[in-house]
Amino acid sequence: MSAAASDRARLDRATAHLDAPVAVVDLAAFDANAADLARRARGKPIRVASKSVRCRALLERVLAREGFAGIMSYTLAESLWLARSGFEDILLAYPSADREAFGQLAGDPKLADAVTVMVDDVRQLDLIDAARAGGREEIRVCLELDTSLRLLGGRIRIGALRSPLRTPAQLAELARAIGRRPGFRLVGLMAYEAHVAGVGDRLAGRPVRSRAIRLMQAAARKELAARRAEVVRAVRAVAPDLEFVNGGGTGSVQHTAAEDAVTEVAAGSGLYVPRLFDTYTSFRGRPAALYALPVVRRPGVGVVTVLGGGYPASGAAGADRLPTPYLPAGLRLTPMEGAGEVQTPLLGQPADDLLVGDKVWFRHAKAGELCERFEALHLIDGDRIVETAPTYRGEGRTFL
Repeated sequence: MSAAASDRARLDRATAHLDAPVAVVDLAAFDANAADLARRARGKPIRVASKSVRCRALLERVLAREGFAGIMSYTLAESLWLARSGFEDILLAYPSADREAFGQLAGDPKLADAVTVMVDDVRQLDLIDAARAGGREEIRVCLELDTSLRLLGGRIRIGALRSPLRTPAQLAELARAIGRRPGFRLVGLMAYEAHVAGVGDRLAGRPVRSRAIRLMQAAARKELAARRAEVVRAVRAVAPDLEFVNGGGTGSVQHTAAEDAVTEVAAGSGLYVPRLFDTYTSFRGRPAALYALPVVRRPGVGVVTVLGGGYPASGAAGADRLPTPYLPAGLRLTPMEGAGEVQTPLLGQPADDLLVGDKVWFRHAKAGELCERFEALHLIDGDRIVETAPTYRGEGRTFL
């Protein structure tokens, strides 16, 4: 029996008593991926990106491991919920305009001690002050550095459109503004190199483009390492008690961790290893998060139809944002229908061996977004379910 057939048989046995659609996390793969991330981080702590996990039980599991410390959250409401749930050291990775949540943060010493918010503009400080609602707690803030690679005098820009702060002088100026402002304390600096950590460099059938991406990423890493070091020196000159400098993502952990200026790295998607990571040469992971859909029709030879399945990932629309059938191996989406809203036809020889009611296992293109479709993740050890853990959605929390 092939490895793929063995995995399918194991998953089917574990979930035989459950009707699909159903989502699972293979704990052996999850733990192996966590160990690989820690190895690549070279002793620097990994802050777990909650948006890529979206399940409190799995956040607790990975944070109990050596090498992992703190959470990188994605909304302020989520940050407060996690802090109230007992999580500590939560860095909100995106600026917020949630006035009600800022009022709660400023009025609760426990929350204010646990949560750090992101700023890259003095007007964000104005919004926080206007939202305090009488709360007097000091707000912990982090600055974000624009990591994009600029070529040809800035005429070409490669990287995510995030922070407007790029130069040491710009970040030092905002650091000084925070230092002069009562009610705020600068504690951190973050720089997420999305064009390195979030872009695969091994595109199937496109060797020239893959080579170009690798060259771009090598140049970007070199430029950013030098600029990030200069920025950290400039900010520490203003705020010598800076607690952390965060960088990287799953795809760049080993490179970012090698920089002396960086004190911690971020990762999350690498725990689940969704399909987009199949295009990376920097690491190999094991698919841990999967979901199954039931066969409900057999329209003809070499075709089956499963219920549901239209779970595209965020980002620029394209085939790489679609989920893919995984087990049994050899199935594929149809070019005309893709992954449908209420049904998904699948083509391939394995279709002829599937019966109505059988499960087809899929991989999502990204990581935590899968949890927005399911109320629970069934955690599998070998060929049995050892725990059923609610997702954020299952706990009634849909933050975005």
